[in-house]
Amino acid sequence: MRTAIFLFGVLAPVYAFAQSPEYVGSDQCIACHKAEAEAWSASHHALAWTKVEDGHVAADFDGTRFDHDDMSVEFSQTGDMVQARVTEKDGTTTLYDLHSVVGIEPLQQYLFESEPGRLQSFDVVWDTSEQRWYHLYPDQDLPPDDGLHWTGPYKNWNARCAECHATGFEKNYDGQTRNYSSVQAEIGVGCEACHGPSSAHIDWTQGENISADLSAFGFTMDWGKGQTEAEIQQCAGCHSRREAHGDGNPVPGTPYHDAYNLSVLRPGLYHPDGQILDEVYVYGSFLQSKMYAQGVGCMNCHDPHSAELKAEGNGVCTQCHSPAGNPVFPTLTAKDYDTPAHHHHPDDSAGAQCVSCHMIERVYMGVDWRRDHSFRIPRPDLGLGQDACTDCHQSEDQAWAAGQIQGWFPDSTQRREHFGTTFQVALTGQADGPEALLEIATDPNMAGIVRATAAYLLQPFASPEVAAKTAPMLSDTNPLVRANAAALQREAALPDRVGRLEPLLSDPMRNVRISAAKEFLNIPAQALTSEQQTQVAQSMAEWQGAIGNRLDFPETHLVLGGMALTFRNAPAAELAFREVVTLDPQRAEAWPMLVQLAQINRGPQAARTVLQEGLDILPKDPGLLQLKAQLTP
Repeated sequence: MRTAIFLFGVLAPVYAFAQSPEYVGSDQCIACHKAEAEAWSASHHALAWTKVEDGHVAADFDGTRFDHDDMSVEFSQTGDMVQARVTEKDGTTTLYDLHSVVGIEPLQQYLFESEPGRLQSFDVVWDTSEQRWYHLYPDQDLPPDDGLHWTGPYKNWNARCAECHATGFEKNYDGQTRNYSSVQAEIGVGCEACHGPSSAHIDWTQGENISADLSAFGFTMDWGKGQTEAEIQQCAGCHSRREAHGDGNPVPGTPYHDAYNLSVLRPGLYHPDGQILDEVYVYGSFLQSKMYAQGVGCMNCHDPHSAELKAEGNGVCTQCHSPAGNPVFPTLTAKDYDTPAHHHHPDDSAGAQCVSCHMIERVYMGVDWRRDHSFRIPRPDLGLGQDACTDCHQSEDQAWAAGQIQGWFPDSTQRREHFGTTFQVALTGQADGPEALLEIATDPNMAGIVRATAAYLLQPFASPEVAAKTAPMLSDTNPLVRANAAALQREAALPDRVGRLEPLLSDPMRNVRISAAKEFLNIPAQALTSEQQTQVAQSMAEWQGAIGNRLDFPETHLVLGGMALTFRNAPAAELAFREVVTLDPQRAEAWPMLVQLAQINRGPQAARTVLQEGLDILPKDPGLLQLKAQLTP
């Protein structure tokens, strides 16, 4: 059910772009750009998603079998037909044709079409190094009725993955039928995924006039000297942990904060000091770095077409960090870093590699090692549970590591206070006031994502005083700071709240406008002028459009249910929470709300019926058991 309709009426589209050129496909680029196309064709971008007939299937489908936790898979190949016969834990057996292939190394995943148009990412994947099948989640109990099962909403390719593995992708989910009619210009990350649709560029090569809205060569995205920030944001669209506002790929060149809501350094995603914990895809880490602050971009280290590093080993770092320095970055200290006098490890050892100390590695998806891009100096003295030293020296502790660094660099200025210590105190509930977080949030010398995180952590301390002290953040140059500062105005006096938040309704970045719109939910319309009401309606429509593009996410309907309760619309709230458990019956937080709403809307007997429905799925859920005691006649 498209529950958002009951709250807002017809949903508005999230984007209203000017007329754009059309996609023509990477094949149209090769004739003129042979070297770039050759580098790209074997890259992880080009092979991010391929057809079976393209010949990139790496796994052994020749009669192999995989068994795990009472489920089994038999893989087979007959001519061009590649198949998997899956027997689930409940005994049901289904034969699937392999639809398409994801990635090339260090693992390869496979997509099956569970129903027309709906692609699901299979949990049994191929380790390309060890040449073996393995399960991505071996420790989880995943029967077919679990939302986390490979056929469930969280493993749906259309919703969760395709936009970053395709070019010109449009999800096209129908909330009424719960069906997909997704399309893309090209599977895989093609030339136009980064440069933009290229029909106008081809016109330019033939001497035709092009729109003034495009670059000099007919593209929506301009790359090259002076475009570092735009280039970083273009890469970040996929290389970040974020919430998308659109239905698929924004046109390349769209500012990041117009298309996405970036996750700050939240618990479960990052450690308190900002180091990677969950899979966060680089951008949030890089924004913390001194390199980003000094104008370093992705292309300084990575070749844009092969996506490989520009040099091997320490060579990629010594492009700049060397006695010669780099005139492009004049603030660098020119000295020899690639020496035991600096790294204190034998030459050519693992410890002598810059990345070992400054880019810790974590494994995701079982075999895929990814590096932290915050380029931080090891700080075992902070005692925050993670550091590069004890990653390698696993028999030692952080106190030992801190002592070693103290001995090597006795006069270092780097062992100063760190935001991670304050964040750790706040996250453990030990902070007795907002002062330390306020200091970080309002410090212009801190990275924007750190300041935005401090604002996020300040929400439990909301007060008129906090609202007043953080009001200048609403006009900060960083859109991530502006967006996260909006919620801190909730306890301000009504006139102050309206006056401070109103400018954000016309902010140049869509994500800031949406953040402001959320804060006007609890502001009565009579407190606003007619012009302000119009502005609120426009920003609210953008938020509605963003929500409408995520109706296939169970978590979206949790939000819609909460909003309906805010509006005291119990029927809409019940519809929203019903959609949650329809998409994912295991969402325990939705069932108690659904029981209570059934009682409000239709009486005790209806509540008892819904309660039993929930208990059949979650018989040990404390919230449902408590309601059972209350509703038992």
